[in-house]
Amino acid sequence: MSPGAGAALRMLAATVGAKAVAEIGTGTGVSGIHLLHGMRPDGVLTTVDPEPERQQFARQAFRAAGFASNRARFIPGRALDVLPRLADSGYDLVFCDGDRTECLDYLAESLRLLRPGGLVCFEGVFADGRTVDSGPQPVEVLRMRELLRAVREAQDLVPSLLPVGDGLLCAVKR
Repeated sequence: MSPGAGAALRMLAATVGAKAVAEIGTGTGVSGIHLLHGMRPDGVLTTVDPEPERQQFARQAFRAAGFASNRARFIPGRALDVLPRLADSGYDLVFCDGDRTECLDYLAESLRLLRPGGLVCFEGVFADGRTVDSGPQPVEVLRMRELLRAVREAQDLVPSLLPVGDGLLCAVKR
């Protein structure tokens, strides 16, 4: 995650007054640290990743950044197996940085998880410029194009594509 995309995430979390955030793709914890910095002091980040080793690394990164252990809940597993177990309308923000071929499914789950006025964000939607390239593209890029179209056409979303990092697609749920 680029510093610009991280700063945007931090600001967006603060803007919605995020107390409950779900993150798809823990990674090394960089995006989680940005989200936690923008969240309310009593907020909890629920982060899902299929790789427990990544989550352990992120747990250490959160601690090193000064966050108490009760500020993050780590759930190992494939996002589409875990997300259905999370509470309907229980989240202020959902950040998606997981398997790009599953982005449309993440959108559907995010809309269920978000409260009205909540925000969904997808990282990396420019796919290094490939989403606008007219040549043949891999499945993940085709899925990103479908995601962009679906968010743009959704009547229950107010979208914006932020040109930070590799593209940050954000949408507020009406």
